[in-house]
Amino acid sequence: MEFMSTEPAIKSTKPKVSWSASSEYALAPANWNYPLGATKTSAGVVFSFFSQHAEAVEVCIERAAGSWDRFQLHGPHNGIWCGLVPNTGAGTVYGFRTYGPWDPNQGHLFNPQKLLLDPYAKALTGQMKLGPQIYAHQVNDDLTPTGYPLVRSEVDSAPYVPKAVVLGDSFPLAARPNVPWEKTVIYEMHVKGFSALNHQLPPELRGTYAGLAHDTSLRYLRDLGVTSIELLPIHAKCDETFLQERGLTNYWGYSTLGYFTPEPSYATAAAQAAGPQAVIDEFRGMVSRIHEAGLEVILDVVYNHTCEGSAIGPSLSWRGADNAAYYLSVPEDRGTLADVTGCGNSLDFTHPRVVQMTLDSLRYWVEEMGVDGFRFDLGVTLARAHGAFNRQHPFLVAAAADPVLSQVKLIMEPWDIGFDGWHTGDFPVPFAAWNDRFRGSMRDFWVANAKDLAHGNNQIAGQSELATRLAGSADVFYHDPNGVIRTPLAGINFITAHDGFTMADLVSYDHKHNSANQEDNRDGSDDNRSWNHGAEGSLSDLGPNPSTVAESGLVDVILPARERTIRNLFAMLLLSAGVPMITAGDEFARTQHGNNNAYCQDNEISWIDWAISPWQVNLREMVRYLLRLREKYEVMRPNYFASGQALTDHAKHPDLDWFDKEGRHLEPTTWNDPRARVLQMHRCGGTGHDLLLVINGTLNPEQVKLAAGREHTYRLVWDSTWQHPHDGGFNADGSISGPVLEVQRLEEFSLEPLSLAVFLS
Repeated sequence: MEFMSTEPAIKSTKPKVSWSASSEYALAPANWNYPLGATKTSAGVVFSFFSQHAEAVEVCIERAAGSWDRFQLHGPHNGIWCGLVPNTGAGTVYGFRTYGPWDPNQGHLFNPQKLLLDPYAKALTGQMKLGPQIYAHQVNDDLTPTGYPLVRSEVDSAPYVPKAVVLGDSFPLAARPNVPWEKTVIYEMHVKGFSALNHQLPPELRGTYAGLAHDTSLRYLRDLGVTSIELLPIHAKCDETFLQERGLTNYWGYSTLGYFTPEPSYATAAAQAAGPQAVIDEFRGMVSRIHEAGLEVILDVVYNHTCEGSAIGPSLSWRGADNAAYYLSVPEDRGTLADVTGCGNSLDFTHPRVVQMTLDSLRYWVEEMGVDGFRFDLGVTLARAHGAFNRQHPFLVAAAADPVLSQVKLIMEPWDIGFDGWHTGDFPVPFAAWNDRFRGSMRDFWVANAKDLAHGNNQIAGQSELATRLAGSADVFYHDPNGVIRTPLAGINFITAHDGFTMADLVSYDHKHNSANQEDNRDGSDDNRSWNHGAEGSLSDLGPNPSTVAESGLVDVILPARERTIRNLFAMLLLSAGVPMITAGDEFARTQHGNNNAYCQDNEISWIDWAISPWQVNLREMVRYLLRLREKYEVMRPNYFASGQALTDHAKHPDLDWFDKEGRHLEPTTWNDPRARVLQMHRCGGTGHDLLLVINGTLNPEQVKLAAGREHTYRLVWDSTWQHPHDGGFNADGSISGPVLEVQRLEEFSLEPLSLAVFLS
């Protein structure tokens, strides 16, 4: 049967079949209501595939290694091609081939010589092998196009690309812990990097899903005090061509190959050898084990772009399925992809099937894989309609109204690199969002401004911005776009994340050091707001010579100053209104040696080093202690925006109040005075404890008259000059180990330079 194009000027793409198997029609479906992808039935497997511009679609079944049967699917029916293939079931390896126009200027890149991965594949087998075979167009030895317009390749890609596998049945999952937002503490980590160097784990489990599910890992996380694990992308991925040519990989995983299957390389070697079903089972088993430990699993997901890159990238799945439907193009030039992600392509969220694929994928991970929420990478891209960000975008409305998705945690990264790409606070309920204003304000006050002061520059901002972030960023999150009144829990507060300096590097480097990325240190942000405190680099970066380290003053002077800054930042993170997010390893000052863009470093630069020094142990115990305080005292985690009024008609004190170092209410003119860097925040706890946070952001010791609260007596529960909770009479678990300081209101309290103290009344 000839599949002729409807466009006379475009040649037919019927291939020269390079194997002996002949194509025949699959059985017609009983109806067209099957979900996209592969569906097992008693009669075989129904394959359903979307391509609105294709002229014919084949499903290819691998009966033995390198031996394929090909079946033409029926359709199109509203852009869907469908057919039942008998004698198939769980474990069947398959792919698709599409016939249609080859017209790059219109965005049509159909080429049946390319075996395509099912966009709805639930499991994968095989890996991509970089070479000319994986491109729909002809390329030179350096993988650049042989010419323009692009010339269709006649080389079969089947031996060089991953294939989909029909998934079998699996076991039930453990119940979700359903951690409420007001108690949530997020811990952002990489599955491999978290345990790759943890020698307390069996070697075969290090860097795997099973390693994260091991008792040692879960005991550490529970003991630390976090509630929700946010995993960097675990969707199946494919490394970009330019990284493979440099001998590097996309370690972070923001290069998605499949939205319905976990990355196989993070499974144990035993699971990988056992096959795709074992990989899926290991992931689901990990989720169940984490749930049994009372912790949540949040996935960082990348629905804004795919691993296929620019229009001259490989053809692995969506490009060959229907490039013009899946990808956003320039309106006046359909052959040019619109790139608002910086990754070569952007999925087109004006197309219903793109929105459907994303919603189907999200529901699958919740209902079948058990996850508890999602963080959306470059979330603005998912809400773009005809170039502009739309606060009522159909995707946002659909997710908010979905009975499954609306019940899990939804977190937006509220920006992309397109026009008008910054939209912190602009996503509707129930979406929360990363609060970059918090990150910038805290870095400014405690790091960048402190550096300026140390260098004699007094032209710095006042304390107004700091106070706004401590109070929950009402200027950003109070109302959602539909006018709904929100709480501070709509904001995810963070100071560091996977992208950028670690907490230790933030206080150890004035400049990024990304030479290992092989981009001449051009990559990564230059807006770090960091300070090395007098010597560039961590202890290990200054070399093994003890005299060199001693001459730098690092151990005696600089290291204690860095430690205190880290403690100050952690206090801001855990005492501010909002949901805190900790980057894995920051609790004991993990370093990436100044690399602030370690996306391609699948090695010791990125992996957590668990062999830590005594000062790092002390820092971890301080973070653990702060988390215990936050868990125990509700006043440390408010779930409403303060009004400045009394909580009840009978109360005399407002829910939130601000004072200067003399214990007087702050005057309006003081808020933006760069010389006024001594601040007291009094937060009323209703019927419980009140919190008094006293901040000295100057380079000098300060005597502060403690603000008048509801009670006469304050207890000092934390001071950032403490190196260990024992210094204040406490254990890391929050229990009392010795005498604790009690002071009266309006009594003077001494604060060291660049420090803070926390009191409870």
